[in-house]
Amino acid sequence: MSDAGDKRPWHLWAVGLLAIPWNGFGCFDYLMTQTNRDQWFAQMGMTEAQLTYFNAMPAWTHGAWALGVWGGLLGAILLLLRSRWALHVFALSFLGWLAGAVYAFGMSDGIAAMGPMWPMQFLIGGVAAFFVWYAWTMGKRGVLR
Repeated sequence: MSDAGDKRPWHLWAVGLLAIPWNGFGCFDYLMTQTNRDQWFAQMGMTEAQLTYFNAMPAWTHGAWALGVWGGLLGAILLLLRSRWALHVFALSFLGWLAGAVYAFGMSDGIAAMGPMWPMQFLIGGVAAFFVWYAWTMGKRGVLR
């Protein structure tokens, strides 16, 4: 299945195949929010405060969100293809998350509005940072070309 020159370690498959559904759900969430917002939020059980907060978010935060989730999905695909561009795309994805986090935690009342859901943002950021680190490590080891 792989030739002798293939430097793809088993964990590259594991990380890449986990990154696809992780980021894929982010893409799905983004797409549903942009196209079917009211029904999507209703089925998620969002509170009135959360709806108000989300509907007041500036357009640039939606752009940052798009960069984060779609970049993460593309990064996962590039990682599986062993492309050195995976690192750059994962880094852009992380920057998209970071811009959204700056808005949520530094420029608005995101913590108060999101209630017990706000720690999820740090989990998302941690996973995005892991993907950047992993792609960087694989690049240093010569796995990515």
